[in-house]
Amino acid sequence: MGHVTRLAAACATAALLAIGLPAVNAGAAGVPPRIDLRVLVVDDGGPATAAIAAELDSAGTPRTTVSLSDTARPRIDAAFLSDTVDGRARAKYQAVVLPNDNPFGTGSTEMTAIAAYEKRFGIRQVDAYTYARPEVGLNYAENPGYIGSLDGRTVQVTDAGTAGPFGYLDGTVPFEDNDPKITESYGFLAVPLAQPPGGATFTSYVDAPLAGSTARGSLVGEYAHDGRRELVVTFVYNKHQRQYRLLARGIVEWLTQGIHLGADRNYFGVHVDDVLGADDRWDTELNCTPGDADCGPAGDTPEPDPIRMTADDAQYARTWSQSHGLTLDMAYNAGGSEAYKEENGGTDPLAEQFLADQHSYRWVNHTYNHLFLGCVQNVSVVPWKCSTDLFGRVRWVSGDTITEQIENNLDWAGRQGLAVDRSELVTGEHSGLASRPQQPADNPELAPALEDSDVSWVGSDNSREPGQRAAGAALTVPRYPMNIFYNAGRAAEQVDEYNWIYARKADGGSGTCETAPNTTCLPKALDPATGYASYIVPLEASIGLSHATSNDPRPHFIHQSNLAEDRIAYPVLDRLLNDYRALFADNTPLVNSRMRDAGTELRQRAAWKAGLVSGRVSGYRIGNTVTVTAPSGTDVTATLPPGSQQARGETSVPFGTPYAGLRSGWATADEDETQVVLTLTDAGTPTDPPDPASADRPAAPGRKLQVPDGARQAVPYGPGDSRS
Repeated sequence: MGHVTRLAAACATAALLAIGLPAVNAGAAGVPPRIDLRVLVVDDGGPATAAIAAELDSAGTPRTTVSLSDTARPRIDAAFLSDTVDGRARAKYQAVVLPNDNPFGTGSTEMTAIAAYEKRFGIRQVDAYTYARPEVGLNYAENPGYIGSLDGRTVQVTDAGTAGPFGYLDGTVPFEDNDPKITESYGFLAVPLAQPPGGATFTSYVDAPLAGSTARGSLVGEYAHDGRRELVVTFVYNKHQRQYRLLARGIVEWLTQGIHLGADRNYFGVHVDDVLGADDRWDTELNCTPGDADCGPAGDTPEPDPIRMTADDAQYARTWSQSHGLTLDMAYNAGGSEAYKEENGGTDPLAEQFLADQHSYRWVNHTYNHLFLGCVQNVSVVPWKCSTDLFGRVRWVSGDTITEQIENNLDWAGRQGLAVDRSELVTGEHSGLASRPQQPADNPELAPALEDSDVSWVGSDNSREPGQRAAGAALTVPRYPMNIFYNAGRAAEQVDEYNWIYARKADGGSGTCETAPNTTCLPKALDPATGYASYIVPLEASIGLSHATSNDPRPHFIHQSNLAEDRIAYPVLDRLLNDYRALFADNTPLVNSRMRDAGTELRQRAAWKAGLVSGRVSGYRIGNTVTVTAPSGTDVTATLPPGSQQARGETSVPFGTPYAGLRSGWATADEDETQVVLTLTDAGTPTDPPDPASADRPAAPGRKLQVPDGARQAVPYGPGDSRS
């Protein structure tokens, strides 16, 4: 009766939430057990289990994985799951993730051990993906029911889901349909049993109407039975798909009872580069950008037609930012304003407007003249290469030039009364940092210049270097480039260049997409009049939303040219923000961090991850007290119920900040301490007894796994499943 997963390409998000918190006293009378804050993941190699593991990893939540395909894996028994520490019963895992409700097979002693463990300590279990049947509290998905593709459907969060683990969502969960020719998500819609055995209950959290019936079929629900609680998920997913990203936060918060190490938030920031400067324009006839070495006939330089914002564009940016609640980070080049003044009677209305509205934005040093600060470029060849001296050594832009570009921009800001954080810097084209393939290493003059100018955070291109790294004493802040081109101020220019890059030669493009790795050609060239709104805007908004909802603090960047003329950036940003607000409740806003805060978050995560990898980070809960141990100097991250406090000597302070119905954030140990002690409120401490029903649950009968047409890989659903 089973069906198989389909690995699908997509992107999407996660979220957090407060939930009911049952548990049990598993120690001696009056002695609560110790619950270690670590999740056990039993992995069958399928995408659903991998998706939950990825969500745990993204948040920084410790996990132990047991791979079912590993012949040398440990056997899961009572000793593997629990022991005694200092006379107190200890649960080694706060939660259990299984690929389905019983991946071990009929009569398995391992499943028996897990069930007894969950009942004893009040531990919850997620069935990452299982098919609907009575053994998980559901009727078979028939009469009424549905089995098949969920692509393009919109399902609902139930009242119980809103009051419970999915209250951070606004009520609906749309399923992707990226390619009509491929089934991307497959599932079972089934009605809960009317009379579950032994006093068991099934509470649906996410469901959808069933055609030809007034009933609704569950996709995600809680099956409480035999003193245990299972979250039953009956659709297949991978870690990228939007429908999973939307539900992932709630799955984890239900699983951990809203108490775990690590945190998850939704981030979105936009840097606007080249503000006060001008950007070269794409030539739709020559299919290149005048000013580039390879643009125009040999010996002929096309007349440039630069794109520069006007004062009206600046006023629009201010009004848009205020009305949308999104502060833009303006990366400015003061030399652009001074050059404009020299050519226009000594005034610059754009600069005057920005200075009048300066508090509507955050300002980032982008260097004075936007010079290339890496190697000295030899542009007599295409592509350019680094110039060398007579001995073959690379010629580098001097440290004095780098420092001058940084300081002159800051001095101009000081004269104008413009507030700039000198610790933040974005160099022109991210130059000075490695620029492969031509410049595989940083300009050695860069790091000393950054230190001399007190720069702690330097912007980098995420498409080149997605990881944070050191640049001398500074750290990089990778930024996502949005695919809105710097050399386009009008929609028609954007479409023309887009077609040149992504259309086949037969469709008028360059054909690069047919030979370049990891590049997909357009099915056909976009219509110059409609292609931007109909294709590029929804695609770029979807990509940006996937970043924003993936617990990723890295900002995005566009250019001032995109806020000029047709103002082509706004439709993308509008679509992204509108889509986000339609999906998430008010308690889960986008976090709009400035550059230094994004860099700090990345640095803290790196230290936390290093502690997890080395085994020097751990935590446990006893009653309403959570104790976390980490290496000295490592900030501690956690997610806890509302009202949680951090102990500070003889007093306490609120822990973290509210987000998605819980509290999350970072905590620092007191001086010379390696432990952080956090206290939950009585309401937030798991105290409810387990379900009274204690009859042993029969093992699920073996069923033959059916593989839908077009499926690439079969993933077992339950005990006894086999490939057909």
